[in-house]
Amino acid sequence: MQVIARLLPRFLACSLLAAFLAGCGVNDIPAYDEAVKAAWAQVDNQYKRRADLVPNLVEVVKGFAAQEQETLTAVVDARARATQTQIPPDMLSNPEAFQRFESNQGALTQALSRLLVVVERYPDLKSNQNFLSLQAQLEGTENRIAVARRDYIQAVQVYNTELRTFPGRIWAALLYSDMEPREIFSQPESLAEPPQVKFN
Repeated sequence: MQVIARLLPRFLACSLLAAFLAGCGVNDIPAYDEAVKAAWAQVDNQYKRRADLVPNLVEVVKGFAAQEQETLTAVVDARARATQTQIPPDMLSNPEAFQRFESNQGALTQALSRLLVVVERYPDLKSNQNFLSLQAQLEGTENRIAVARRDYIQAVQVYNTELRTFPGRIWAALLYSDMEPREIFSQPESLAEPPQVKFN
């Protein structure tokens, strides 16, 4: 009985300490970091899916609009730059590497937009089933990219906020000093200005 009486205060103190640590957010920073990594994996996955669609799209368009060689070459070159970008392990916390990646993906987006504008001149191409299927897949992928980017931005916001606010700031200083704020996507320059609408 004396042993139990002696151990009871220690047991209660350990239980209270465990409850305090479990509820105080000590694990929030690593959990939010994992959420950022998972959201980034989805962004990267969707960009790769888009890059995989580009060669088929270019081949179908080439069959109908070979004279649009300049536009087709721009799409192929933009895809090559986007897929050959070396992604360093610290890219999510490296502003220069993140900007380079974002710039290459933005160039591919713009090249694909120009290609789809050119397609409007070719009614036979617009009615081709292969083209329509690829166009629908590309549009779906662009929507998935937008959703994945949004989810990534939200995950980064939660993570970065935790690093900068109480009590996360304390846990970051004490236990997670290697955790750095993550980069977010900026608004593409093409979206900064409203599109020009011209009626003929």
